[in-house]
Amino acid sequence: MPDASQSIEIDGIEMVRLLGPQDRLLTRLEHEHPDVRVAVRGNLVTLEGPEDDVLVAGRLVQELVDMLRQGADLSQTEVAEGTRILRQDSTRNLSDAMGEAILTSRGKSVRPKTEGQRAYVDAIDQHTIVFGIGPAGTGKTYLAMAKAVQALHRKEVDRIILTRPAVEAGERLGFLPGTLTDKIDPYLRPLYDALNEMMDPELVPKLLATGVVEVAPLAYMRGRTLNSSFIVLDEAQNTSPEQMKMFLTRLGFGSQMVVTGDATQVDLPAGTSGLQVAQQVLGRIDDIHFSMLTSADVVRHTLVGEIVDAYTEHDQKQMAKQARKAQGPHHQQRGRGR
Repeated sequence: MPDASQSIEIDGIEMVRLLGPQDRLLTRLEHEHPDVRVAVRGNLVTLEGPEDDVLVAGRLVQELVDMLRQGADLSQTEVAEGTRILRQDSTRNLSDAMGEAILTSRGKSVRPKTEGQRAYVDAIDQHTIVFGIGPAGTGKTYLAMAKAVQALHRKEVDRIILTRPAVEAGERLGFLPGTLTDKIDPYLRPLYDALNEMMDPELVPKLLATGVVEVAPLAYMRGRTLNSSFIVLDEAQNTSPEQMKMFLTRLGFGSQMVVTGDATQVDLPAGTSGLQVAQQVLGRIDDIHFSMLTSADVVRHTLVGEIVDAYTEHDQKQMAKQARKAQGPHHQQRGRGR
C-alpha cells in the first residue's frame, strides 16, 4: 500500500502541454520520481507513493502548471531542474527560481531554464562585462542575444553588435567559391538564426541594413570604439590573447559586453586561448563577472548533458595520465619504494 496519494485537476489544454509531445514530460516526471506512480485520467493527475516523494512530485506538477499559465514553454529540463530545486526546498516558487521571461517572440518566451542560467542572466543585468563560460547547450549565447534584443527594445542601447572569430573547426572553407562575405557567412550563421527566432524575420534585414544590428567577424572590430551598444562575442575560446584584449578595449560609453565560450572546444591551431588568459587576468576587476555554467545547465536533448560529463571525465583521465608521464620513472619508483 502506498504511503500517500494526491490528485491534481488540470485544465484540458494545460494538461496536453504539461504532458508534452509523446508524453515526454510525463515520462521525465516518472524518471525523476521513480518511487511515485503517476496516473493520468482525463483532467486528473494522480500521484501515489512515499509521502515525501508524493509531496515533491505534486508540488512540481502544480508549479509547472503555473509556469504554463504564465506563458512558459516547458521541456524536460524544467522537470529535472524543478525536481532538484524542490527537493532542496519544497516551498520555492519555480518561476522565481528560474527567472522571468526575457522576451516573447511569436508566442514563445525566452527565459532561463535552470538556476545557473538565471544567475548568468542576473549577472548581465548587474555588470558591464560578463563572461559566460560553459559547455555546448547551456544557452550562454542564446540568452546573451535575448538580453541584447531586450535592451534594444527598451531603448537602453542604440544597436546590437554580434561577433565571432572566424576560426575553422577542423574544416577548411577557403577553397569555397564566392566573395569574402560569402566565405565568412557560415561562421556567423548561428547568430543570424538566433536573431530570426527572437525578432520579426521581416524586420531583421532592415535592422541589418541600417546598422542597428551588426553581425561581423571579430577582425572587423579593430580600431573601433563601440558606444551605446550591446556587444556579444561568441566562441571566445577561439580568440588569441591579443584578439581578446583588442575586443574588450572596444568598450565605449553606455555599452555592455557579453563574452561566451567553451574552454573545452578550442579550435585554434596553436597558442593559448584568449578566453583562458582573460580568466586569469581579469578575475579581480570590479564590474567584470565570470559566470560558470555546467552540464547541469544544458537545455538541449538530455543526452547532451551526459555526453558533456563523459568527455569531461575522459579529459580528466588523460590529463592525469600525462601528468604521471611528465613526472618520469624516478617518481614512480620512489612511489613503489614507500
